[in-house]
Amino acid sequence: MTSPDRPAGNAFATVDFDKPGRQAGFVMFPHSPHNDAWGVTRLPIGIIANGTGPTVILEGGNHGDEYEGSITISEMMRDLDPAKVSGRLILMPANNVHACTSAQRTSPVDGVNLNRAFPGDPRGTITQQIAAYLTDHIFPMGNAFLDLHSGGSSLQILPSAIIEPVADAQHYARNVAAVRAFGAPNTVVIGNMGDPRTATATACRAGLTTVGTEMRGGGTVSLDALDICRKGVRNVLAHLGVIEPTGNAPPQAGDILDLPGPAAYVYADDDGVFEPFHELGTPVFAGQPAGRIHRPWDTAFRPVALRYALDGIVFGRRHLGRVAPGNCVLVVAAPAKGLPTGLSGAGA
Repeated sequence: MTSPDRPAGNAFATVDFDKPGRQAGFVMFPHSPHNDAWGVTRLPIGIIANGTGPTVILEGGNHGDEYEGSITISEMMRDLDPAKVSGRLILMPANNVHACTSAQRTSPVDGVNLNRAFPGDPRGTITQQIAAYLTDHIFPMGNAFLDLHSGGSSLQILPSAIIEPVADAQHYARNVAAVRAFGAPNTVVIGNMGDPRTATATACRAGLTTVGTEMRGGGTVSLDALDICRKGVRNVLAHLGVIEPTGNAPPQAGDILDLPGPAAYVYADDDGVFEPFHELGTPVFAGQPAGRIHRPWDTAFRPVALRYALDGIVFGRRHLGRVAPGNCVLVVAAPAKGLPTGLSGAGA
C-alpha cells in the first residue's frame, strides 16, 4: 500500500482483487491531454483466483516493442480454467500501454522508459504513475513476480530466463530456483549495473520471488521464443504450486551466466553502419575484434574494428544496422562468479 511519505495517486481499478474466479478490467489513471479533458489511461488487468495459494504477478509490455510475454499473458487470461488455479494470478499484459499500442520502447506520451521509472511518482507523468501503482498497490499483494521481456526493436538476444541479483542468500536461492524452473535455454544474471529503477529490482525489494526473461527481440514475434515463453511461464507457476505440473522439460541445469558490469557491453564509438563479426552464442575473448563501423556516405572514412573486453559468449547483438556513438552493439555473457554461499554456476 502507499507509503506514508508518498502522496496517494488518483488511479483506481475496475476489478476486485479479492474476488474468486476470472475478471478482466482496467487500472484507470486520470489523464487530461489536449483532446480529452477528463479522460483516463486504461491499463489492462486480469485476475484469476481460486482457493488458497500464492499470488503471482505477471507483467508483459513493460516495453512496447516486446511481444512474447504479452501474448503469453493474454492467452492465459482467456484460456486458463480458474478451477485449476490454487492461489491468485494478477495478469498485466501491457503495462506500458501507450508504448504497446505504438510499438515503442518508451511511452510516446511522456517519453519515459517504464523500466527505469521505479518506484515511480503517484503524481508524476503517466508512466511514473504506472510505476508507482505497481510499487504501492500491486507488488504488496504478491508472493512472486514474472517480468517477461524480449530484446526490443534494437536488440536480438539469446532466449533466456533472467536472475535479478539480491544480497540476501535465501531470497537469491528462491529467485534462482524459480528461474531454473522456467526451463529456458540460458540462465543469466542481469543486474543492470546496480540500477534500482527496474521492475524486477523493485519487486525484489518488496520480497517477491522474481523471474525475468529476454525472449529473442528484434521487434517481432519469434516462434521459438514464444514457445519457450508459454512453456516457461507454466513451469514457474507449477514450481510455485499455483497450477499442476505441466510435463514440460525439467529445470535447466547448465551454467549460470552473468553480465559482469561495463566490460560486458560493446558500444559504438562513431557514426555509421555496424557490421558484427559473430553470431549469437559464439564464444569470444577479450581483445578480439567484434565488428566494425562503416560510413558508406564518406568514402574517406576507414572502418576501425571494435573489440570485446570480456571472455564469454555473444549474448546480445544490435538489430538495427545504423549506429551513433554510445549505441550498444554487442553484449557478452560470461560464467557467473561470486554466487551466494550454497549456489554454484552449474546445476544451482
